[in-house]
Amino acid sequence: MKERLKRNELLTGTMVFEFFSPGLAQIVRAAGADFVLYDMEHSGADIETMKTQFACCRGLPIAPWVRVPVNEYHFIARVLDAGAHGVMVPMVDSVDDAKRAVRSMQYPPDGRRGSAFGMAHDDYLPGTPVDKIASARARNILIALIETPGGVAAADEIAALPGVDILWLGHFDLTNFMGIPGQFDHPDYLAAVDRIVAAARRHGKPAGFLALDDDWARRYHAKGFRVMAYGLDSQLLQSALRRGIELLRSL
Repeated sequence: MKERLKRNELLTGTMVFEFFSPGLAQIVRAAGADFVLYDMEHSGADIETMKTQFACCRGLPIAPWVRVPVNEYHFIARVLDAGAHGVMVPMVDSVDDAKRAVRSMQYPPDGRRGSAFGMAHDDYLPGTPVDKIASARARNILIALIETPGGVAAADEIAALPGVDILWLGHFDLTNFMGIPGQFDHPDYLAAVDRIVAAARRHGKPAGFLALDDDWARRYHAKGFRVMAYGLDSQLLQSALRRGIELLRSL
């Protein structure tokens, strides 16, 4: 994944809030996705649910990423030990917030992640600690969620920080904190979006976005976003079901 990010390839996936079923990872992969982004911030899902989902991804060509509830070591390190390949950290409001997340992600000397090997994160395989630390560094992805005016102002510093791999636009919260909730055509919001994309591009990092429909997908891809989730699991089911029900009622 990191090599594909460096080549500015488009990475696609979806976000999961509700349907933590055993077959979900394979269903998402069969649809052509590169990653599945699980939510722990708003969904109520716990670490045991996440560990089961990460195990369902094992052996599949799909990366399990997770949004943790808050930028704290015990959340970030724990989901990594459980098998996550990427961590989205919410409310990255400053470069110090980003540094805190990087330290939680990385083993010494780059960070403070505690070591436990022969576990879920290394597929229970034998090997030396040196090799396993190198593999984790090469694989694990840190996604900084930019969703406040402070985060926008610090976007250039955050993008420049080694260890930050993706700048992700948190569009709903950003408009809320800007005092323009849901006004996605507001010039101040659009200027903030451009600033995030420019900062990411300047430092060779991709920008990420959650598109809730086809129009948003086209618009934000055109703006330069290259890591894109399409839809929420509940929204996708509801939308498809609504169309089907409307069809049945029209017969």
